[in-house]
Amino acid sequence: MTTPIPRMASAACALLLSACAVDDPVVHLPPLPPSLEKLSTEAQRAAASGHADQALAIWKNAATVYPSDKAPWLAMAQLKYDRSQYAEAIANAQEALRRDPLDAQAGRLLAASGLRLSVAAYADLQAQNSLQGAARSEAQELSRQLRASVGEETVPPVTSIKKPVPVKRVAPVKPSAAQTGAADPFGTLK
Repeated sequence: MTTPIPRMASAACALLLSACAVDDPVVHLPPLPPSLEKLSTEAQRAAASGHADQALAIWKNAATVYPSDKAPWLAMAQLKYDRSQYAEAIANAQEALRRDPLDAQAGRLLAASGLRLSVAAYADLQAQNSLQGAARSEAQELSRQLRASVGEETVPPVTSIKKPVPVKRVAPVKPSAAQTGAADPFGTLK
């Protein structure tokens, strides 16, 4: 004889267990980004094969994925400097210095890029004959400061050039006939 209670208990257990067997929705996590080392290798390989634009794109991606790391910014600064894009090299070097204020390579790239831009601007002003007055004085002062900062001896500015005093030259006097002792009246006609 079977009792109805165990059948109902069995049915309830089966119902509960079947509810647990329902698949939950799968949560898809985004894939992990590539490591900085892998991105660095890809960028260096692209740059070495002459694809600087591709290397820059990889470094920009690395800077986005690893925002606190200075390496992508430093590499972009070097690539921009090598391509004579000095303003962009300055911006990238400054980003690297924000992440590591003591980075010597970023400091050198910043200084060299700034000097190259300054020299080009100075040459443009000279070509236009626009370097006069206060602008010229300021450029000379900055030039002196730069020489002093790299340890070169600065030459004091020339305030005025003194011309040497001319010496009066006197033509030699020919001795007169009386002085030579010759009393030839026709001596001057010779």
